[in-house]
Amino acid sequence: MTISTDALKSLLRQALRRTDTPRVVISGNHAIPWTALGVVDQAFETYRLNCLNAPTGIPDREGVLYETPFVGSGMRRHPRLAYFPARLSQVPLLLSRRLVPDVVVLHTSLPVDGRVSLGCEVNVLPAAVAACQEAGGLVIAQMNAKMPYTFGDGEYDLDAFDGCIEVDEDIAIPGRRTSGAEARSESSTIIGRLVADRIEDGATLQLGIGEIPDATLHEVANHRNLGLWSEMISDGVLDLQDAGALDPDRLLVCSFMFGRAELFEWAHRNENLRVLRTETVNAVSRIAANPAMTSINTALQVDLFDQANASRIKARIHSGFGGQTDFTVGAIHAPGGQAIMALRSWHPKADVSTIVPMLQEPATSFQHSCVVTENGVAELFGHDDDMQAAHLIRHAAHPDVRDELWAAARELGLA
Repeated sequence: MTISTDALKSLLRQALRRTDTPRVVISGNHAIPWTALGVVDQAFETYRLNCLNAPTGIPDREGVLYETPFVGSGMRRHPRLAYFPARLSQVPLLLSRRLVPDVVVLHTSLPVDGRVSLGCEVNVLPAAVAACQEAGGLVIAQMNAKMPYTFGDGEYDLDAFDGCIEVDEDIAIPGRRTSGAEARSESSTIIGRLVADRIEDGATLQLGIGEIPDATLHEVANHRNLGLWSEMISDGVLDLQDAGALDPDRLLVCSFMFGRAELFEWAHRNENLRVLRTETVNAVSRIAANPAMTSINTALQVDLFDQANASRIKARIHSGFGGQTDFTVGAIHAPGGQAIMALRSWHPKADVSTIVPMLQEPATSFQHSCVVTENGVAELFGHDDDMQAAHLIRHAAHPDVRDELWAAARELGLA
C-alpha cells in the first residue's frame, strides 16, 4: 500500500526518462506535502515547482525553478519565478494545455474504504491529476492522519496513485480560534458593519481571509439562512454555524480551506460540506446561479474609474488574480447579487491613500457594485463614470485626499 521515502525517490526518478527538468505540481496553500516535497527535491537536480500560494519554506536552491499563477510568500520577488497571469478559473486550462505536469504530489487523508480525500485543498488539483495521467506522468499521494476527509471532487481510489507514503504532519494553523472583536481594528469593524448592512437573509456569501472578511462574518452572525459558495473558507464559518446564521438545508461549497484544528475537525466527513474543483466553484455561470450572491473582496488600490489593483505593488507581482475577477463577474449576474470591494481608505504601512486617481498597475477587477471603506459606501453600479468618481471621493476616500482627488478627477474629465 505505502512505500518508503527511498522507494519514492527511485520512483520519482522515472520522470527523468521524459525530461531532464520535470514539472512538479504540488498541493498548495496550507496543504503543502512537506515530506514528499523534500523527497522530490532530493530526486531531481533541476525541476519546475508549480504551486498555488506557496508559503515560506519550500525548496530554494539553484535548480528549483518556480512557476505559479498566484504568488505566495515562498516565491514572492524571487529571481527564478515565472509568473503566469490567469484568473483562477483559467488555471485548469493552463495545466491541461501549457503547463502539463510530469509529476503531481498530493496531500491526502488516510484511506477510508479504499479511498482518500484531498481534504482541505482540492482547487486545481483534479485538473493537474487528469493532465498528468493523460500525459503518462506520475501521481504521488502523501497520506496524513491529520488531513480531514472531505466529500466532493477530491476523493480518489488508491489505484489512482503510482505511489503513496504515510506521514504525520500538522496542517492546521497553531492555536485555537478566537471570536469576538478583540483583534479587530476600529476601521475594519466599521467596514464589516457597513458590508453586513447590505447583506440580506438568505444571501450566498464569498469572502476571503483577513481582518475585514472576519469583521464582516462577525457582523452577519445575526442573519439567517445564509449560504456559502466561496473558493475558500476559514475559521469564520464556525462562528456563523455557532450563531445559527447558516441555512441547514443548503450545502456549503468551497474549493480549499485553511484555519485551526477546529475547522478541520468540523470539515472531517461533514455531509453538509462539499469541497469542489475550481472549474465548478469559480465558474461564472455557477456563481451567478446562487441566490443573492454577494462577493466580498479587497484590494491594494481602487481608482476613480472603479478599477481595483489587488495583485501588484509598484508593478511587481505580489499575489495574482486569484478568483476575484471570477466572483466579481458572477456575483453581479446573480439574482439580487452584488460585488462588494471593501478596503481601508488609507494604507497604514505605505502611508498613502488607497483611493487613487488612476491605477498605474494592471487592474485585477472592475465594475463593482460598490466600494466600502470606514468612511462610507460609494455606490457605483448603474451610475455614469462622473458620478462613480464623485461617489468614491465623497463616500470612500480619506478626507485628507479628497481635494487632490477632485482636482485629479477634473483633469481626467470626470468632474
